[in-house]
Amino acid sequence: MTMLILFAVAAAASPTPALAEPLRDAVAADMPSLLTIYRDLHANPELSFNEVRSSGVLASEARKLGFTVTTDVGGHGVVAVMKNGPGKTLLIRADMDALPLPEKTGLAFASKTPGVMHACGHDTHMTGWIGTARRLAAMKDKWSGTLIMVGQPAEERVAGASAMLKDGFYTRFPKPDVALAFHDSPLPAGMIGYTDGFALANVDGIDIKVKGVGTHGAAPHLGKDPVLLASQIVVALQSLISREIDPLESGVVTVGSIHGGTKRNIVSEEVLLQLTVRSYKPEVRAKLLEGIKRIARGEAIAAGMPEDRMPEVTADGESADATFNTHEISQRMAKLFTARFGEARVRAVPSAMASEDFGQFAAAVPGAQSMIFWVGGTPQAKWDAAKGDVSKLPGLHSPLWAPDAEAVVATATEAMTAAALDILAK
Repeated sequence: MTMLILFAVAAAASPTPALAEPLRDAVAADMPSLLTIYRDLHANPELSFNEVRSSGVLASEARKLGFTVTTDVGGHGVVAVMKNGPGKTLLIRADMDALPLPEKTGLAFASKTPGVMHACGHDTHMTGWIGTARRLAAMKDKWSGTLIMVGQPAEERVAGASAMLKDGFYTRFPKPDVALAFHDSPLPAGMIGYTDGFALANVDGIDIKVKGVGTHGAAPHLGKDPVLLASQIVVALQSLISREIDPLESGVVTVGSIHGGTKRNIVSEEVLLQLTVRSYKPEVRAKLLEGIKRIARGEAIAAGMPEDRMPEVTADGESADATFNTHEISQRMAKLFTARFGEARVRAVPSAMASEDFGQFAAAVPGAQSMIFWVGGTPQAKWDAAKGDVSKLPGLHSPLWAPDAEAVVATATEAMTAAALDILAK
């Protein structure tokens, strides 16, 4: 996920007293198998649009359970459908891709792929997906309707959902009444977080090609320095948030990458800036995107750059609308989770400026409801040692992110299965 979610929680999750409960007991019995799958997925991460092995694991598991499985949807997407009589249609999604990040967790099952790591927890998502599919296949007498299990590629590039939709997703598969997903988070292990309404922000990836006129570094007056110009643009862009956007609105402009130059004594001809832009309201989004173009051009003019060397501002294709949790299903699931796990393990959490493309599945179906919820992964001992200060703990997209996978997978599997049984109740 293109995200680092930092949730402030007043108290750590308290364990629910052990009670005889058929679903929970079935999940517990399945955990040794699920953790074996999790460790295998964690050790073999794959980057966006390269999820060949991961999608194969999901497809194989779903076929064994009796799902009708289609692979290579929108890349390496997996769609597993189980029709079980009349009723509603429910879509459950898990994302599959990892991040270009060297792992530093020291886990015995750490990534075997240099420079690639499941630092966002998609390995727990896939494992929870399998656990949920197993439970629902074994409990077909408890529900009626159509279940669509989706393994989505390229969430980290917020491109996988749109790729699946463009590949005829809703001409090939049923349209859902409800779409659900979960994501692990830095909440205490086993805690569930939910947000009613906007949960995650719009995201736009923007590239700025800053052009210059090359010359010897000892004679900068004979050229036009794109490194200096790029630096001025980076600083000026922050005025968009601090001086042009209402302080009560949400917006982020982050320059995450700068590449330019070849040698210390050469004034180069080009610098590339890569930005991520976050917002909620359409008018704020439009103002930020227009402002980036205006500032880039204005700084170039101020630097005396000729017209044919003006910066080029382009969208890089990594764009998605805000993720919206519909009120009815959010409140319904919040009550369901609270009744099942207890008030100590279920919390309303604020929206975040992180982004997702899961919401596109429901947005493409008029009237469909949608919800993504969070499952805490921070080991309880580490949470307690940090006294709940998330700034002192590894979070998502950190090379040190090593969630309590057993708590995440068990909680997510139970929660998602219970949600499905509720939505698809006979």
